[in-house]
Amino acid sequence: MDYQEFAQVLNKHIFYGNKRELLVRLANNPERFIGLFRPSKPSTKILQHLLQSYEIRMGDALEEIIGLVIQGQGYILLDKNIQGENSELLRLDQYFTDGEKYYFIEQKIRDDHDSTKKRGQMQNFEKKLNALYQRHGGNLVGIMYFIDPDFSKNKNYYQEEIQTLRGKYEQVELHLFYGKQLFEYLGIADFWDKMLGWLKQWKEDLPEIPEINFDANPYESFMEIKDINASIWQKIISNEKLWEEGIIKALFRTGDTLKLIQEEFSKMKGKVYKQLADDLREKIVKYYGG
Repeated sequence: MDYQEFAQVLNKHIFYGNKRELLVRLANNPERFIGLFRPSKPSTKILQHLLQSYEIRMGDALEEIIGLVIQGQGYILLDKNIQGENSELLRLDQYFTDGEKYYFIEQKIRDDHDSTKKRGQMQNFEKKLNALYQRHGGNLVGIMYFIDPDFSKNKNYYQEEIQTLRGKYEQVELHLFYGKQLFEYLGIADFWDKMLGWLKQWKEDLPEIPEINFDANPYESFMEIKDINASIWQKIISNEKLWEEGIIKALFRTGDTLKLIQEEFSKMKGKVYKQLADDLREKIVKYYGG
């Protein structure tokens, strides 16, 4: 892996699809964005949502990056979806083999969770451990891994829980790792330092404040959001508060992208799209003056 591939993975997970996700959230949970008792303006509330979304998506990006690094070391990546007890669907963050041993990793960015969440994470880890033990027996290696070494709020708790599991699954190799420790275990300690340098470089290229104006590039925005389900558009267009309180105008500053959407609706067949085209045209005229 080189820096270009590293940055592409981060950008794909963190930034692509944000516009769609935000509009779906607006439609289905408008109460999160509107209301006089919120101490923030529309653009601030939207920005807050985006930053929270970026944090979540960062975990997905690092999951793919670490998987690619593992694969690059010659390990075989396996299907991450497995069945637990009572056919419960479980998804593994990392699952791979060297042909002899089978490894799974429960991967989180930070160990900074409250008591309820930390217990839930260990319960989830044990579910996966038990399901994989039924498959692989003593050929299994289980790892609880926190990427950011600067956060280790619950380290003593996790160490104690891992030790308890070692007593229950005596044949299984179990580990708790933070930061560089995973890469040292895999024999690629130098990649950790390389990744830190790439992260610093990537962050330097980010804007200070994310762009929330969809009309900064209307056609690009149009291509990303035009296929959103009609029911989602119906909720957005019909929710007067989203328009009155300035949420829509914070996203679509000039209305150019909305005009492209309205034109698209007018070309589509069916009463639903005709109604959407008419309703959106009314909103554009009312809030943008035509």
